[in-house]
Amino acid sequence: EVQLQASGGGLVQAGGSLRLSCAASGFAFGDYGMGWFRQASGKERELVATVTWSGSSTYYADSVNGRFTISRDNAKRMIYLHMRNLKPEDTAVYYCHEFKGDSWGQGTQVTVSS
Repeated sequence: EVQLQASGGGLVQAGGSLRLSCAASGFAFGDYGMGWFRQASGKERELVATVTWSGSSTYYADSVNGRFTISRDNAKRMIYLHMRNLKPEDTAVYYCHEFKGDSWGQGTQVTVSS
């Protein structure tokens, strides 16, 4: 059974930082691309960032490029999202995602106050 456990969310002031973590199990983690998505209240889920199986290539949505960094540790079966210079519009539930099997974690809430 695929499991993706996201953690690290919380309440932070604008301009602050958070690091999200996602622990993966139940599949060949090192073989697959992974990503982070987010969904703000009343809005559709949107892609935030992706990382290839090796970690050598990443992609960022324009809205977070230059502020967020995605990374992975295949030995620990973890992916991370380091978020800096957070803005109120970053407020959302953040989900980690495994692309090949289209699996989702339970999400972690990030709230940025102005």
